[in-house]
Amino acid sequence: MDLNVLWFILVVVLFTGFFILEGFDYGVGILLPFIAKNDQDRRMVINTIGPFWDGNEVWILTAGGAIFAAFPNWYATMFSGFYLALVLMLFALIARGVAFEFRSKDANPTWRSLWDGAIFVGSLVPSLVWGIALTNLVRGLPIDATMTYMGGFFTLLNPMALLGGLTTLALFILQGAIFLSLKTTDDLLARAIAITKKVAPVTTGVVLLFTLAGYFMVDSFTPLGILAVVLLAATVWLTQQNRFGAAFITNSLGIALTNLTIFLSLFPRVMVSSLNPQWSLTIYSASSSPYTLKIMTMVAFVFVPIVLMYQGWTYWVFRQRISREVHLEY
Repeated sequence: MDLNVLWFILVVVLFTGFFILEGFDYGVGILLPFIAKNDQDRRMVINTIGPFWDGNEVWILTAGGAIFAAFPNWYATMFSGFYLALVLMLFALIARGVAFEFRSKDANPTWRSLWDGAIFVGSLVPSLVWGIALTNLVRGLPIDATMTYMGGFFTLLNPMALLGGLTTLALFILQGAIFLSLKTTDDLLARAIAITKKVAPVTTGVVLLFTLAGYFMVDSFTPLGILAVVLLAATVWLTQQNRFGAAFITNSLGIALTNLTIFLSLFPRVMVSSLNPQWSLTIYSASSSPYTLKIMTMVAFVFVPIVLMYQGWTYWVFRQRISREVHLEY
């Protein structure tokens, strides 16, 4: 395996980890106004992700850094082409992060409602945009021979990409609902279970539709999407049996396989040109020098295990359910 392939795999792993972990994070934020009936409920819901949300975002920061260093031409073309979409998502994420810190600073209901709304919007927008962005990578974009994006903002809003956005949105909502079923108690738990059982079949249908659309609208679309649908069908069954721990695992694997379907359909490309297949960016035409990849590999093998162990320890320490007897910080 050469280093170009290795770094492509590492980028895929980082995106997969991000979607699994930040997926429940976004899902909880989206469900906040629907599952919580009063301020105490909202504080309990937010506390379920309080220790995790900022650590989960490190995965995408690392993925972005890895693309910048390992595949600078990919980074330049993608971030320039998706500029407005990414700025929109950045503003949403800033509002979301500020909301987590600011909502508890004043007991005024209007103040808290404002920041709760920011949490909802700041979770909804990225959930849509990530699916739209990744689907556009594999569907194809107007990229010329100089690796320059020739389209505009509305070029990204094609039917296939919008379906991809709905797919990530549905997967993240389901991930968040299952997570809340594992982390809450009493009436909140009952509501989380009810939402999970309603959302799971819908999510399975959306992922099935996305997979079928991929076969007709994307070249080299891999069959892993079918396995993702099978896992989501298992999630539906598990939620009906109230086995939410197992359902979280199967849904996480479904997210992983959906993400892997997109990236394997790309490989060895990283961005597909709809103008000329020969102008598509690949892991070789978009990469840094071999020496840069070598140094990055050595650094990654030292620090990535440390980060994984620390984050795993965090999840272990804060593994208990949130109840009304637990101190509510947010």
